[in-house]
Amino acid sequence: MIAYLDNAASTQPLPEIIAAVAQAMREQFANPSSLHGPGAAAARTLATAREQVAALVHGEPEEIVFTGSGTEANALGFVGAARASRLRHLVVSSIEHAAIFNSARRLAEQGWQITEVPPAADGRVTAEEVLAAIQPETSTVAVMLVNNEIGTVQPVADIARALRTVGRKIHFHVDAVQFAGIVALDVRTKGADTVAISAHKLHGPKGIGALWLRKGRTLAPLHGGGGQERDLRSGTENLPAAVGFGVAATAARADTAAGTRVAGLRDRFETLVFEKLPHAAPAVPLTSIRAPHIASVLLPGLPAEPVLHALEARGVLASEGAACSTRTHEQSRVLRALGVPTSTGGLRFSLSRLTTPEEVEHAASALTEAVAEIQRTVKPRR
Repeated sequence: MIAYLDNAASTQPLPEIIAAVAQAMREQFANPSSLHGPGAAAARTLATAREQVAALVHGEPEEIVFTGSGTEANALGFVGAARASRLRHLVVSSIEHAAIFNSARRLAEQGWQITEVPPAADGRVTAEEVLAAIQPETSTVAVMLVNNEIGTVQPVADIARALRTVGRKIHFHVDAVQFAGIVALDVRTKGADTVAISAHKLHGPKGIGALWLRKGRTLAPLHGGGGQERDLRSGTENLPAAVGFGVAATAARADTAAGTRVAGLRDRFETLVFEKLPHAAPAVPLTSIRAPHIASVLLPGLPAEPVLHALEARGVLASEGAACSTRTHEQSRVLRALGVPTSTGGLRFSLSRLTTPEEVEHAASALTEAVAEIQRTVKPRR
């Protein structure tokens, strides 16, 4: 059997979403900005998708800006806020996704000052550390809701409350790409000014994300154009993908038991793995506050890549960490931030609403076999 446990990288699109996207491509091909009848119909379809995505995060349709990806949504929320301010200091956690972390590095090259806030041993930053990093020139703070590699849930509501004590407005951006669709997300309770989400993390199509933008907040657009999406994201809207995003959002909202069900499968997987591989360890304590779908396994002295290949040969698909970072063949920046030795390989197993108990059982057994195989053939790293 094939056990697909790389859902933090991308999820399998649901059949009804594929059908909705195909129908929109066939029947809704007109430009939503056109004034004729088919254009108006396309605009109405886009509005419906916006309403569905807004409902997923408990926001209002006018607060949703469609983007080309979760990465772009993060860039619009974070970089857009930074460029909209005259202040030139930014605060980010050191375990942010590359969409934020590398955007911060580019802003640093353009004259911004960056302060990184490291995580504690439980894989979470604290509101106190974020507040301590604030300077008179701080305009924007970015802390992700769920880390995409180790699954820890960051205390963004606490951070938002701490930022409100500063005495002036600081834009707070939250990357919720690994949260929405698995756990119910209510942006009104998080205290953020912008929140990024992505369709292909919740069984929707690739190529579309969304940014929730709190009313009254100002962003600088990343590029100019025809003024679509309230002049924040110009370009003809990707209507079929937006339709798919809307259907995916509705399906995620309907599956109210998803988080509990997936957490149970993750816990079963971790129990099996750490019983069968006593030398393996979780990247963060299992008692840490974590999202239900990500299990991060450390293998002291073993490289991750050959283990992944051995897993694939046994029908198990997992990853070293973020899919956008694995091509570097270096240890994850997130693991380095946690102080994990470079000789330790890290594997990420990520589940979804479609994951079955059989996949979990198979993956745990395959990992045991794969590690034994690599231990026989690969000299342990020191």
